[in-house]
Amino acid sequence: MPQRPLHLGPLKVWPPVVLAPMAGVTNAPFRTLCRGYGAGLYVSEMITARPLVEGNAKTLKLSDFAPGESPRSLQLYGVDPHYVGLAVERLVGEGHIDHLDMNFGCPVPKVTRRGGGSAIPAKPNLLRNIVRAAVANAGNVPVTIKFRMGINDDWLTYLEAGKIAQEEGCAAVALHARTAAQLYDGQARWEAIAALKDHVRSIPVLGNGDIWQAQDARRMMEQTRCDGVVVGRGCLGRPWLFRELAALFEGKPCPPTPNLGEVCDVMIRHAQALADWMGEPMGVRNFRRHATWYTKGFRNSAALRQILVNANTMEDLRQALSQVDRTEPFPATALRLSRGKRAGTQRVALPEGFWETRHSSTVPEGAEQAGSGG
Repeated sequence: MPQRPLHLGPLKVWPPVVLAPMAGVTNAPFRTLCRGYGAGLYVSEMITARPLVEGNAKTLKLSDFAPGESPRSLQLYGVDPHYVGLAVERLVGEGHIDHLDMNFGCPVPKVTRRGGGSAIPAKPNLLRNIVRAAVANAGNVPVTIKFRMGINDDWLTYLEAGKIAQEEGCAAVALHARTAAQLYDGQARWEAIAALKDHVRSIPVLGNGDIWQAQDARRMMEQTRCDGVVVGRGCLGRPWLFRELAALFEGKPCPPTPNLGEVCDVMIRHAQALADWMGEPMGVRNFRRHATWYTKGFRNSAALRQILVNANTMEDLRQALSQVDRTEPFPATALRLSRGKRAGTQRVALPEGFWETRHSSTVPEGAEQAGSGG
């Protein structure tokens, strides 16, 4: 394993592990929880540029950081270079962020149908203009971009996207080694990460996809020679994965996996942090999805989840979790169970005439909606 930190401009990231931004998940309480298990870089959930510029209250709340959170890493989504530039200028001018990540990998139909997300790299001139606007307004704050392999196997764009990022002054690139058509189906194709590493030589390349256990990070870095890993679904319901990754990079033995009692203690800490952050009713509701991930694979977990997803207060959660067998070991079969987004492929929804306008730098109409709230 490499013994050198990941350098993103003035930032030194050790271990070279990045929490992937996930909508509705990587808010300040979850980032703080994960950070407690090991250093690295923990990116906010996606914020949309135009609502941020226009002062949308929900977007401003999503862009908040916990007191003392450092480095403050935010992911920005934007399709219009004008609004991207203004958003970055605001974030940097207010001293709000230490690192900016740009999202060009979202495969959700309501996003790609308007020409946004993972559709953007298929229009290289538009991609270049967006990245240029971000970097030009970022000053000393490092800008990274994250993208997928392409629209589908017939339209791969990741090598060109990496080249554009390098030429426009990005500090690093991250590749989710699936196409938009794949969504989260099958295995990530790590050979694409290796190809990108060969193609982009002057800035770091991070690999994303199927990091379920610490050993997966070792295999990815050995097979692809990437400079760091991005962890998404693998840490859902398992924030202690970052402790295992930290031990791996430090050359230390892997810490023991927590038993059910210890998992319950983490659940209460997580839920309480959400309640403190957004108020108890909303915090407990937000925690319900996490409860499903935390309990996956344990005996009789279906019945426990049914109770947890109907909890309305912290006392409801505490009462439900007080009934479990705290000595039950973490099920080995659950280590690689898929969490979060379900498998399945799609035909990527694109705007009418998208294929014919590949080299246009025109901003797709309606791609960046004001008031989207992130």
